[in-house]
Amino acid sequence: MTSFVTTDQGARWAPRAVLFDLDGTLADTAPDLGGAVNRMRVRRGLPPLPLEQLRPVASAGARGMLAVGLGVSPAQADYEALRDEFLAEYESALDVDSVLFDGAAAVLQALTHAGIAWGVVTNKAMRFTGPVLEGLGLAATASVVIGGDTTPHSKPHPAPLLEACRRLQIEPGQALYVGDDLRDMEAARAAGMPAVAAAYGYLGETPDLTAWRADAVIAHLLQLLPLIGVELPSDDRGA
Repeated sequence: MTSFVTTDQGARWAPRAVLFDLDGTLADTAPDLGGAVNRMRVRRGLPPLPLEQLRPVASAGARGMLAVGLGVSPAQADYEALRDEFLAEYESALDVDSVLFDGAAAVLQALTHAGIAWGVVTNKAMRFTGPVLEGLGLAATASVVIGGDTTPHSKPHPAPLLEACRRLQIEPGQALYVGDDLRDMEAARAAGMPAVAAAYGYLGETPDLTAWRADAVIAHLLQLLPLIGVELPSDDRGA
């Protein structure tokens, strides 16, 4: 049963690794994704759209941005050309305004301090994932990074999560996955690991969290720590 974390709940899991989705879970990348499609709009004589209109589809990447920004779908003949244009625009400025969500840096530090590995499993292609993580200062500290093109299948298929566990040399049940989209929960369940929904994220095309069947729902990244019995390092408390 899906329920929000409350401060009086004790630890529910003792994972050896915590895996995170990237866009909408660890980082707010919507400003740079939105910037790419807005530059395409301006090039066509259209006004830029407000970020609030684009943010909900940010986790769908090019498909979501092109649908809202230009009203095109993969079924249209010019979709591939527009997708290539969008990806080129995004790649040219993908770490300008993207930032970690509040609490992300502290959570990752706490996991490292507790001896728990952490990594990123995203549907974003590695050509974008690597530079984004570099820009956020996370590339050197992640124990594993799996992109949307690392395995033959992307989420909601469990293959990316299973590959992350293989590289970490742990069983899937020894990991936990945090994501902000229904496909993240589906991938985690299929892989055999607990699934935690990030209610603060983009939420994708199915924003009704009751339909996600998550094992827990967090409204802030710091709420993850009590679920796994981890405390903030002393220098981060009460700051």
